Amino acid sequence: MFKIRSLTGMDRGMLSFIFLFCAVFTLSVSAPARADNSPSEIEHITKLANEGNAEAQYNLGVLYDKGQGVPQDYKQAAKLFQKAADQGIAAAQYNLGNMYYNGQGVPQDYDLAYMWYQKAAYQGLVEAQFNLGIMYYDGQGVPQDYKLARMWYQKSADQGDADAQYNLGIMYGKGQGVPQDYELARMWFQKAADQGFAVAQDALTKLSEQ
Repeated sequence: MFKIRSLTGMDRGMLSFIFLFCAVFTLSVSAPARADNSPSEIEHITKLANEGNAEAQYNLGVLYDKGQGVPQDYKQAAKLFQKAADQGIAAAQYNLGNMYYNGQGVPQDYDLAYMWYQKAAYQGLVEAQFNLGIMYYDGQGVPQDYKLARMWYQKSADQGDADAQYNLGIMYGKGQGVPQDYELARMWFQKAADQGFAVAQDALTKLSEQ
């Protein structure tokens, strides 16, 4: 019928959310991470990070991950995300999960990827909720469990994530973790399509042909 959208791709238009979450915290960092941060701003963020400021640690991690204003260094990015994650910054927890999932700056470890995604997901981070759905769907770092995959997709979809809405449509269409229900499949495909998600529109067309 259709294929689930999974973590194995590198293009959100094809699969989804293996990239780092690079929105920037500005809660208490007067010079947040940007592509055009000046040396003095980076020095200020570094000083705050060294003093234990979690938002600064996260922002500096983004800069090292992207090589913006500093040499690109995945290991340093992972260390900074770890420090911010340990202080409860959801985006840092999510980024650290991605780094463990990809083996980027740290050894690949699906168990640790799952752990950090879960911490971020419980704080309501939609990308982390989606990734947990993928891990349960594929059985990566956890036993395969379609019911739990559906649960996490649902949480992400309810926040408006088009990939999760599409995947819910797949699961209802196939009866994976839920009773097969083409009307609910159609509803979730429509929600994703309404956001301009072309694959969901294709799914609606194919569903109407059955």
